[in-house]
Amino acid sequence: MHTPSFAEYVKLLDRGDWRGVGELMLTSANKLAKIGADFLICPDNTIHQALPFIEPRSLLPWLHIAEVVALEAAARGFKCLGLTGTRWLVDSEVYPEKVTARGLKFIRPNAAERDEINRIIMDELVNGLFKPEAIAYHQQVIGRMKGEGCDAVILGCTEIPLIMNDGNSPLPTLDSTRLLARAALRRAVQGAAAPA
Repeated sequence: MHTPSFAEYVKLLDRGDWRGVGELMLTSANKLAKIGADFLICPDNTIHQALPFIEPRSLLPWLHIAEVVALEAAARGFKCLGLTGTRWLVDSEVYPEKVTARGLKFIRPNAAERDEINRIIMDELVNGLFKPEAIAYHQQVIGRMKGEGCDAVILGCTEIPLIMNDGNSPLPTLDSTRLLARAALRRAVQGAAAPA
């Protein structure tokens, strides 16, 4: 496990410097490759937007979080997914690309919802503030998405599952971080079981 400071990533995100984000990721990837990792994961949904800039130069393969979520959604028979996460993620094609490749549809929050969810994530959840109003807001947005035809919601941020889950969401949740962790464990165990 390796990562530069989150603050270093945020500086680059605020500037829209995805190549710079990728270089930070690649630095970590190279360190992990040198100490014996077999493959790479990144539990941060947002910075997956930088993967296309570095995958060709990566010493190891990456397990893509959106691909893992899309596979799970398809396996569970979902047809249309609501997408929640930071504004950077929701504005990107990280999930739409992987979800539509599996024949699934998606709905993004509207512009005002994106801004408020982003504010909740960056100003509250990242700082360990868990307010009932934040839960209620997510429930409202997810409820609207349900009304527009979504049958599940992607919790596309490491922090959203701190306040949202199947117990309080109007839709079944796809916890991207948890799904990625399980997929990584399966891949690691399968790799360990492979004959040398």
